[in-house]
Amino acid sequence: MSTYLTILGFNSAIPTVNTSPTSQLLEMEERCFLIDCGEGTQVQLRKAKARFSKINHIFISHLHGDHCFGLPGLIASFRLLGRDVPLHVYGPKGIKKMLETIFTITETHRGFEVVYHELNNSESEKIYEDNRVEVYTIPLDHRIYCNGYLFKEKQKDRHLNMQEISKYKEIETCDYHHLKAGKDFELSDGYVLKNEILTTDPALPVSYAFCSDTRYLESVIPIIKNVTVLYHESTFLHDLKEMADYTGHTTALEAARIARQAEVGKLILGHFSNRYGDLTVFTDEARTVFPNTFLPKALEVVKI
Repeated sequence: MSTYLTILGFNSAIPTVNTSPTSQLLEMEERCFLIDCGEGTQVQLRKAKARFSKINHIFISHLHGDHCFGLPGLIASFRLLGRDVPLHVYGPKGIKKMLETIFTITETHRGFEVVYHELNNSESEKIYEDNRVEVYTIPLDHRIYCNGYLFKEKQKDRHLNMQEISKYKEIETCDYHHLKAGKDFELSDGYVLKNEILTTDPALPVSYAFCSDTRYLESVIPIIKNVTVLYHESTFLHDLKEMADYTGHTTALEAARIARQAEVGKLILGHFSNRYGDLTVFTDEARTVFPNTFLPKALEVVKI
């Protein structure tokens, strides 16, 4: 099962005619995770032909408007579309008060439960897990409390080598589960068939790290080590590093340094200041340090 990332929005602060604030849809192991929800996210979801009903978990990095102002409208739309199953919202402490205040004042009646998972830990922690996927926080350094998120596939089952298995009549269908789990098989005469004979290696699990607004922060490196794809904000070029530090952001060069030190597979930049008309200057700068760096495109689907 492939993992896909849809870039719904990637610019900073102010929506433009052609771009939207930060929001992404990650499809991993048949789960749909919405990451940040800037203004216009539900319009972008429509354009991407995403199924609203499949979104059960939303992860908000921080409570600046370009990362969360689309959330009240999206939740209201869920109700109008007939949603009746719980929606899980992960975000900084205060997100419940923000949303519930809006819903109370506007008399928005949902018809389904919103389950809040409020975060305030300064250390990385596991906040979601099922039998296929794990999600961890990536503590960041912004002007307000902020987290990135690390999404990891769990180790997959081994593949059955049916050509080899068919040689042994003692191996029945009910034994396949144990073989996929990596166990050896003992024949009736006591001979042990090693698992690596009866199975082949599974595909390597993939991972995706989303690093939202933050100053240059080397403490994220061990958390995101060797991820398949890293998205990292790069609001400014490095000649404006002083401004980046002051506003709590990263430069393209610094994002590339993080990617190189973490030995990630691919780097996607984002959250560009509106002062830049030609965004290729960001990849020009970053590729001097980390060549496998790319710009996002609105509604682009990236296979991870």
